[in-house]
Amino acid sequence: MQAVQSFSALVLAAGKGTRMHSDKPKVLHTLLGEPMLWYVLEAVRPLAGDSAYTIIGHGAELVRKQFPEERFILQEEQLGTGHAVLSAWPAILAANPRWCLVINGDTPLIDGVMLERFCAAMMHDEVDLAFVTTTLEDPLSYGRVVRDGSGLVSGIVEAKDFDPKLHGEPTGEINAGIYLLRVATMGPLLSKISADNKQGEYYLTDLVDLAVRGGLRVGTFNAGDVGDSLSCMGVNSPLELADSEDVLRRRAVQALLRGGVTIHLPDTVSIGPRVLVEPGAEIFGPCELCGAVHICRGAVLESHTWVKNSSIGSGSVVRSFSHLEGATVGEGCVVGPYARLRPDAVLETGARIGNFVEMKKARLGKNAKASHLTYLGDAEVGEGANIGAGTITCNYDGKRKHLTEIGPRAFIGSNTALVAPVRIGADALVGAGSVITKDVPDASLAVARGKQQCFARRQTEEPGTQNEKRSG
Repeated sequence: MQAVQSFSALVLAAGKGTRMHSDKPKVLHTLLGEPMLWYVLEAVRPLAGDSAYTIIGHGAELVRKQFPEERFILQEEQLGTGHAVLSAWPAILAANPRWCLVINGDTPLIDGVMLERFCAAMMHDEVDLAFVTTTLEDPLSYGRVVRDGSGLVSGIVEAKDFDPKLHGEPTGEINAGIYLLRVATMGPLLSKISADNKQGEYYLTDLVDLAVRGGLRVGTFNAGDVGDSLSCMGVNSPLELADSEDVLRRRAVQALLRGGVTIHLPDTVSIGPRVLVEPGAEIFGPCELCGAVHICRGAVLESHTWVKNSSIGSGSVVRSFSHLEGATVGEGCVVGPYARLRPDAVLETGARIGNFVEMKKARLGKNAKASHLTYLGDAEVGEGANIGAGTITCNYDGKRKHLTEIGPRAFIGSNTALVAPVRIGADALVGAGSVITKDVPDASLAVARGKQQCFARRQTEEPGTQNEKRSG
């Protein structure tokens, strides 16, 4: 379904989420590296486009900071879902849509296809109000759907207010918290919602009762008709967060397996929703990929690797226990084991870094290598250069960062400190143990260390004699 001018959406994200036992807004708790609100916005965007608004309250500034591009409406007091929609209604009227989708921001498993089908079906039926339902063996704290003798919806009753004497025996059918409102007819009813309940809050569910009593058309859409009803479930506790994250993880792994990616020990592999893995890549678990990651065909990720916001080129191997964040690895490279690539680390084609090598804002040229025990920060390393064990670029003077340049085919001896800003020329050789503070010309040898001196050892007595005398 194409986003249309007459369609808006409201995402309810103002609640604190008391059962999460966290000071962080509930919708900012993450699953596979992304806040749960992210999943809801991604599902809503194809429908509402730029006309999606998020209602925030508790921790509002934290939510704004996490999603700087989104449109927000502040609910000053959190007095229930009905109050939240009423607070946002002036913005909806200003956008002048025909329909408004309302959805909770704590439903990270939501299926965008289901949302599209729900909206399409209800708009086709020209209902005034519609909501998604599903049936659970244990309805928990979800609002119960109440129907009359003919099966028509007569209302939704919150779990805390449900009374079998008044509402009949519960059927397990619950309100999934997803609504489609015809703006022209629902607007006047919003102001009639009452807080006359045990919680003293304005429930959006009361809108259903008002619409039924007003003779308006109310429709329902069973989520089970098009897929797993689990997709409608909200997250209200750390346990539910963990369960939902595992559902998303299994979905992602299975999609990659079906798409031609080889995954060993798939139950131990975590794949974020923005990760792209090309067919022909190979992943060994345990492994975690999150953020914007691109793994090319033929790349291999060995076990115990962690990759975030990075790309790994075709034919490259990331060996075990390596940590990559914001890095770019070209084709045919080798990383690790036990390597760390920090933001803006770049390996060009055929470059190699080995165990206990760290790179940050540094570029390793084509076929260059740093095999072990090295730190390269704010550095440009030329093609074919060889960085010996224990080499460090001293890039920080206490106030500013400075650049180290190492020319093509240069050889840096072990245990060398390069004090930036400094340039090592092409084909230059730096002797082991040097502290280089000045530029080294091309094809030159640089040695900067104290002159070795040897002294004869005095042995007037047998070794250990003095100690023996003192102890005696």
